[in-house]
Amino acid sequence: MARNVVISGGGTGIGLAAARVFAEDGDRVLLVGRRGDVLERADVPGASGYAADLSDPGAVRGLAAHVEREFGAVDVLVHGAGGNGQLEEPAGGDDPLDRVAHEWTVNFRLNTLTAALLTEGLKDRLASPGGRVLFISSIAAYRGSGSVAYGGAKAALHPYAHALARALGPRGITVNVVAPGYVEGTGFFGPRIDPARRERLAGETLDKRVGTPGDVAATLHWLASPGAGHITSQIVQVNGGAERGH
Repeated sequence: MARNVVISGGGTGIGLAAARVFAEDGDRVLLVGRRGDVLERADVPGASGYAADLSDPGAVRGLAAHVEREFGAVDVLVHGAGGNGQLEEPAGGDDPLDRVAHEWTVNFRLNTLTAALLTEGLKDRLASPGGRVLFISSIAAYRGSGSVAYGGAKAALHPYAHALARALGPRGITVNVVAPGYVEGTGFFGPRIDPARRERLAGETLDKRVGTPGDVAATLHWLASPGAGHITSQIVQVNGGAERGH
């Protein structure tokens, strides 16, 4: 039976790859993102799109109303929205504290607040039993590599997922986190990653290759399957062995 799947950040990168995997299964997919033009260009057979800034409570309320009208229950909720706050507009002025406040605020808004607001907005629409909530964290949540603010914002998803798993478990809903390492084919580093950095990140893996959006999408798809029904409150790392944090 086709499921209703909502994927934030579904127009690009990991979110788009996940959308294609679920759509190939015959699921009904709703792509959510900030940019309507990006959603329109997403090549996902049968999917629909909804443009919204998920850090805005009002926009999330609008999305929740749309989901209720058009879909009813949500079987799978995938949080692909987020990103590198260093690619956003920089803070105005030269004061170092202003820059710190801006960096932490932007990363929190992009990576933590969007996931929390969307989850809370759709929580009552999750299928019971059988619903699945899937967050995308990062290897940076363990290492604090790159932007420390980004790593901290992703790490905040871990206790939130645990609390949700405890609260939603009695309804037969699982909540899990997937934490990728370096994934090629996304816009995380901007147009192009520094070649030396790419080589170093690939060298840290045990299989000596970089990750792909498809690697992460396949893991998300499995966690949403009936076979993963007794797996909840877990952080599944997809990084080729580059990190084994607990």
